[in-house]
Amino acid sequence: MKVKVLCRNPDDYVRETTRDIQRVPRNYDPTLHPFEVPREYTRALNATKLERVFAKPFVASLDGHRDGVNCIAKHSKSLSTVLSGACDGEVKLWNLSKRECLRSVQAHEGFVRGICSRFCGSSFFTVGDDKTIKQWKMGPPGYGLKEEPLNTILGKAVFTGIDHHQSEGTFATCGQTVDIWDELRSSPIRSFSWGVDSFSCVRYNPVETELLASCASDRSIILYDMRESTPLKKVIMKLKSNTLCWNPMEAYYFTCSSEDYNLYTYDMRCLDSPVRVHMDHVSAVLDVDYSPTGKEFVSASFDKTIRIFPKDGGHSREVYHTKRMQHVICVKWSADNKYILSGSDEMNIRLWKANASEKLGVLTAREKAALHYNQKLRDKFQHHPQVRRIARHRHLPRGIFRQKRELKEIKEAQTRKEQNVRKHSKPGSVPLVTEREKHVVTVVE
Repeated sequence: MKVKVLCRNPDDYVRETTRDIQRVPRNYDPTLHPFEVPREYTRALNATKLERVFAKPFVASLDGHRDGVNCIAKHSKSLSTVLSGACDGEVKLWNLSKRECLRSVQAHEGFVRGICSRFCGSSFFTVGDDKTIKQWKMGPPGYGLKEEPLNTILGKAVFTGIDHHQSEGTFATCGQTVDIWDELRSSPIRSFSWGVDSFSCVRYNPVETELLASCASDRSIILYDMRESTPLKKVIMKLKSNTLCWNPMEAYYFTCSSEDYNLYTYDMRCLDSPVRVHMDHVSAVLDVDYSPTGKEFVSASFDKTIRIFPKDGGHSREVYHTKRMQHVICVKWSADNKYILSGSDEMNIRLWKANASEKLGVLTAREKAALHYNQKLRDKFQHHPQVRRIARHRHLPRGIFRQKRELKEIKEAQTRKEQNVRKHSKPGSVPLVTEREKHVVTVVE
């Protein structure tokens, strides 16, 4: 039997003489409160709850297209201007601050496959199913003048994507080959192909501007250098990648969206396995775009949701969905790091807040101080079970919730089967393959 005994040392509280001051076991410093941590924990819990209460990410809907929105592009100089292309060949220029359409151009016959702004912001380029590349003036035509492109280039095959150089008058297109074009010439100055039928996406590196990457139909991601005549190398994956996006702050890293419901972040110096696998979607991921800070990226999926991932995190920190939103085809992160634009099948462009609970408009000094204090409290207590549970919880539509549970059961069954095979096989005959290595077939130099 244990006996707990209170043990006190008389030296701590007994005076040596009657003239001594009484010893008091208290701290009279008003800044040191005896219940400081419990009080801060309660405040952090309340701040986390209020953050979820005020999490209303949807800002506005831009409607006006008569067919599904197939591509979105940001203006290279203006924060409030956005370009969008639809499946009926129509291109629209939007003013986000006024939430209205500035111009409509019937650019192509059939789908608008790609759209990009020139680096100076004076014009933009579009490609479509009619095998043409068209350059359009950013401003409206003069009074009484007809809407005509500045330049039209007729290609040999359908173009599926376009991207412009960051500081020079060259742009890249993809289709049956990846072509580098000069704005002043009607034929490509360089063409790349590596035994591939077609390409779905091409992107310039925003830091190392001579580098490009493309997604091909043979499940590969190919890297190019404009200074060389042949591609650098390619990585072949288990399933096809739809799009990719370079990290604007870290030149070596890019993230690709795949048909196997995942996103993969690669370091171009070592393509043997991805740096990180980002999992949460329950259907094919169709588009991806990085934030200007390079710390997060947003993905659009066929499962009718948008998810925001930290670049080093395997799971999303946020998921956006509405009842009306259908398959999300394209997504962009605004250049001021505050908003996200998404284009979907049901002809709408939606504007979302990048931080769901952020208050829009001018903040007073007291509001800023309170928000900063609450954020610090949430960061301090983020690993406590109650705070973490409230902060991580997200409501999902019933269909997505069921699909997620089903995918979890499938993965658990596969893992269990692998363990059983390894257990009943000769030691070393069944190698242990990590999650990151599973999805890469080979790297070709």
